[in-house]
Amino acid sequence: MTARVLVVDDILSNVKLLEAKLTAEYFEVAAAFNGLECLARIEECIPDIVLLDVMMPGMDGFEVCRRIKGNPRTAHVPVVMVTALDQPSDRVAGLEAGADDFLTKPVDDAALFARVRSLVGLKMMTYELRMRESTGQSMGLIDPAETLLDANPSGRLLVIEDRAESVAWFESALRPTHEVSAVDTFEEALVRVKGGDYDLIVVSLGMRGFDGLRLCSQLRSLPEGRNVPILVIVSDGDRRKLTQALEMGVNDYLTRPVDKNELTARVRTQLRKKRYSDRLRHNVQLSLEMAITDQLTGLHNRRYMARHLDNLLLNAKKSERPLAFVIMDIDHFKMVNDTYGHDIRDEVLKEFAGRIAANTRGIDLACRYGGEEFVVVMPDTDVSAAYAIAERLRQTVEANPVKVSRAPGLLNVTISIGIAKMEGAEDTAETLLHRADQALYRAKRSGRNRVVADAA
Repeated sequence: MTARVLVVDDILSNVKLLEAKLTAEYFEVAAAFNGLECLARIEECIPDIVLLDVMMPGMDGFEVCRRIKGNPRTAHVPVVMVTALDQPSDRVAGLEAGADDFLTKPVDDAALFARVRSLVGLKMMTYELRMRESTGQSMGLIDPAETLLDANPSGRLLVIEDRAESVAWFESALRPTHEVSAVDTFEEALVRVKGGDYDLIVVSLGMRGFDGLRLCSQLRSLPEGRNVPILVIVSDGDRRKLTQALEMGVNDYLTRPVDKNELTARVRTQLRKKRYSDRLRHNVQLSLEMAITDQLTGLHNRRYMARHLDNLLLNAKKSERPLAFVIMDIDHFKMVNDTYGHDIRDEVLKEFAGRIAANTRGIDLACRYGGEEFVVVMPDTDVSAAYAIAERLRQTVEANPVKVSRAPGLLNVTISIGIAKMEGAEDTAETLLHRADQALYRAKRSGRNRVVADAA
């Protein structure tokens, strides 16, 4: 995996050393020599990861990191602090500033490359979600997700450890801020993750009963565990296990002996990231739904129908099953709009859409085609069955006036309906729509408030 790495250090030799090592591993490297230059370079071209020194003149690395993470445009960029500072309090200060990791000089090359690749991979997933969310924003569909530093979240945590004293220590360190559960077997861990809505999984890689790395791999393969951050606990100096864990996609790690403050800081960081990713996924799903949904009625829109109808026709032809196309129109609807205004018009449309939904099946595709016209595509349905459904809907609309929010309180409404069926392999969405539209026209011309099936 290649990536754009921004190296920030006020000492030229340090920059050159990291640049040489990273370039040899096929990373693209840029450099900055102080905090302000770093912030300017990030604005010019957002990197995939920042390797940031702490001890710099003017603005130190902690402040630079806070500014990177406080900017919605750059908050998702991973920041690794690379420094000679080596006390637990220094690591906690870096994590509190928003850093994703804190590596102490001299940095082990294998650990550095593994961490860079791991964080870049995780960042790429977030970036893809951000791009999709941006599309939804540009269409005016959704509001942007909050930045990573907007919350101080609590969460549901699962600790996987087979040493009772370690479990007790983790529970005391994490409660009462978090809800903590613990398991000590491979099988129970999988069962819990499949059935539980966890926000973070803590896995000890030093368990005696089973291989913690294999468990991490299994957790990542579960649909329920794919997006849950995993924090592993490794013995100090066990680079092999740490590198393997990072390569398989764990999110963060701690080395024994574990510092309580560092634990809580890393847990907080991972929960913030998960909340942010969850919101991005929610926004992407919401934008997809809104892109194919008519906002007034909640039915599918014309764009979705146009795309999906081709698939329904293709499936019907392959399976040699019938398909019916129903188009309906509210009679004299312009008069409703002209007499009572847009608000009452919208109330009538929403009520009518609700009645369509209540009188069709789950397999049917119900859409607002435009204005007061609605379409229902009925797979595996012949004309006689479609006619019966349409007639039932027509009678329901005629017999039940629409309740509106102001005078006259109730409005009598009727509908006209045209039906066409798929005739054969030559049929297209356009020909089907044309025949249904012609049937609707005949229903209107012959007096409205009736159902007419295409005679072809």
